[in-house]
Amino acid sequence: MYKWFLAKRYLHTKLIAIFAISSVTLCVAMVLVVISIMDGFLDMVKERSRGLLSDIVIDNQTLQGFPYYEEFQDALRNKLPDVVHDTTPVIYNYGILRVPATKYTKYMRVLGIKLDGYQSVNTFGEGLYYNRYYPGTTHLGKQPQPVAGWDDDGNLVLPRQYMEANLRWRESQSDTDEIAAYDVIPFSTRAGQRVFAVGSETGGYEGPEKYGVIVGVDLIHEREADSTYTRYYAKGTDMTLAVMPMTPSGTPIGGRTANVVSLPVRYVDDSRTGVYEIDSVCVYVDFDWLQYNLSMDAQTREDGSVIPPRCSQLLVSLQPDTDFNAARARIEDVWTEFRAALPVASFSVEGRLLDLVGVETWAERQRPFIAAVEKEKILMTILFWIISGVAIVLVGCIFYMIVEKKTRDIGILKSLGASASGVAMIFIVYAVAIGIVGSAVGTAIGVTFVHYINEIQDWLAWLNPNLRVWSPEVYSFDRIPNEVKTEVIVWVAVVAVLSSILGALIPAIIAGRVWPVETLRYE
Repeated sequence: MYKWFLAKRYLHTKLIAIFAISSVTLCVAMVLVVISIMDGFLDMVKERSRGLLSDIVIDNQTLQGFPYYEEFQDALRNKLPDVVHDTTPVIYNYGILRVPATKYTKYMRVLGIKLDGYQSVNTFGEGLYYNRYYPGTTHLGKQPQPVAGWDDDGNLVLPRQYMEANLRWRESQSDTDEIAAYDVIPFSTRAGQRVFAVGSETGGYEGPEKYGVIVGVDLIHEREADSTYTRYYAKGTDMTLAVMPMTPSGTPIGGRTANVVSLPVRYVDDSRTGVYEIDSVCVYVDFDWLQYNLSMDAQTREDGSVIPPRCSQLLVSLQPDTDFNAARARIEDVWTEFRAALPVASFSVEGRLLDLVGVETWAERQRPFIAAVEKEKILMTILFWIISGVAIVLVGCIFYMIVEKKTRDIGILKSLGASASGVAMIFIVYAVAIGIVGSAVGTAIGVTFVHYINEIQDWLAWLNPNLRVWSPEVYSFDRIPNEVKTEVIVWVAVVAVLSSILGALIPAIIAGRVWPVETLRYE
């Protein structure tokens, strides 16, 4: 009983205990912040990688793409209905985005997608800005320019299709604050920004029909410090895409003169995936239309033979609870069988493109990036142990000082019959108490700091722009991860208590070996 009594009394009455608690608190808070951010960053990389691709990616890593993708889609659906949920083809290429009205020009990566199919295999649809508030109005087909106009009362109104879609969206919402915040977007301008082109008559449609384009939000708009965007272009703005078609062998069509194709498009929506490297460079157009303009559709040779259509990759979503690696192996087997059955020689152009095709899971596709982040996490874990070592040394020094100060008390306890292990346990219990208190306070500080870390950074940037440490251009994501896992809290707290015990172990042993005669003979 005396062990707990004295440990509690030392904790309450000794000022030096505050230094021990402070060392544990600071170490716990610092480690919790670092580990949580690294864990959150790694989880975001994995989540966004899977969400932006699909479960399985089939690609040959060339701009020419590969043929017979439609036949392989049918083969997958027929042979693996228990594995494959859906598939969709994608074409990717590079070119120039231009806004004629402002002469704005930017290098971009253009993706040809079948919008419905693309949204069915990943989370792309969740990041569409206009489609959220006007569900069902975003598509990549031909369309005129939607414009806002004025009614008889001088209010801005939109085409009936958009007004009805927005009404359905508002009726589906339960958060009245969110409705109030966004209700003004369709019918007025915010900070001088137009979200729709404004006409002189009641809202309707103007201009010729053009194919739609979805643009990465960071490619044409500017992100502010508070994560909102200054929107420079209104929905329906005319744009052009310049792309270069090429033959299956990779030769630009037109030879030395390289026939660049300029495609008129209409800005219909913007996409915010949350990954800066994608949102600042990608645009999305209709698959069939891009396939035709890149000469990747079916072509007839002079001898009457047909060059099959090509795509750049196939994205495959799996049935729920399907193991990715097992599914990849089965899809590879289907591809091997499919390729062997094709009457295409390996030395032909189409054959070489087919032989380059590989099947990867989303994790394998992003493995270089994920591996780099995992290595950084391992480095942070090593630093965690170094920091724990510092805490051990600090606690050890403090407890040694306490033992030196309490030599007389130890002698009295030994004279009254206290055992060496009993005296040592006083300081071990004392260390446990310090570890628990320090862990509790450090956890509270660390969790609070992580939760408000983006607000803290915004405040520091408000004081001085040079104090902004998290840049989306550098770290890909536009916000710092701010979630703390329960298992991380438990793990850090347990290690902190064990570190306190380890630091107090040697002083406790010294205290247990004290001889009463030696401590009392000078009293």
